Amino acid sequence: MRQTRRRAVLGIVPARGGSKGIPRKNIRPLAGKPLLEYTANAALSATLLSRVWLSTEDLEIAEVGKAAGLEVPFFRPPELSEDSTPMVDVVLHAIRWAQENQQEYDAVCILQPTSPLRSSMTIDRSISLLWDRHVDSVVSVRPVPLECNPHWVFFETSDGLLRPSLGDAPPITRRQQLPPAYHLDGTIFVTRTQSVVNHHSLTGGRLLGMISAADESFDLDTQEQWQVLEERLNSVQELTKPRGSGRHR
Repeated sequence: MRQTRRRAVLGIVPARGGSKGIPRKNIRPLAGKPLLEYTANAALSATLLSRVWLSTEDLEIAEVGKAAGLEVPFFRPPELSEDSTPMVDVVLHAIRWAQENQQEYDAVCILQPTSPLRSSMTIDRSISLLWDRHVDSVVSVRPVPLECNPHWVFFETSDGLLRPSLGDAPPITRRQQLPPAYHLDGTIFVTRTQSVVNHHSLTGGRLLGMISAADESFDLDTQEQWQVLEERLNSVQELTKPRGSGRHR
């Protein structure tokens, strides 16, 4: 019986050094360990990732990544580490480096450190969906609140008037009739390599949304969000801390 080759999936953890909203956030300690380490632990525990690479231009981030178990096969060029650098260009750089070094991957899985609560099981589920549903990409999503549904959203025109975001689509006035709407939450992007190369896109033509668990979907962009998450993690650590059983002195 012919044995099917296991598909190779490359995990890519993008972590540049020039973050503005939270300076040096990728290696800043969060509840006792560097932010980057949360994503490293989940990625390295996922069974469907063949390798996990850290993409960075920063020496200190590279050292922290290595200590957490990530591979750092190259340093990202400075011109791909700007605020305005599209993520797809960062991913293409990693793919081309792999190809130039005789490594081929069927898909890439982008895991941003700013989503530290994702689990290894969620990573594996997204990869399984990519193959099982025969799509180009799987992205993590969360439901859009009803009041933000595109059918109820308006844009302001240059003359100060409002126009429906969906143009001339018939208005829906009853919430029960609103179709489900979702937004990308940034937790996971998994895409077939050929789709990234051929279309210069992380989503491709056939895109599947995977609803993130509420307790895993958290995107760190601001100092306020950092404080909220740190308090949450510290509370969990306190609840799970072993209780002393020694005699009173």
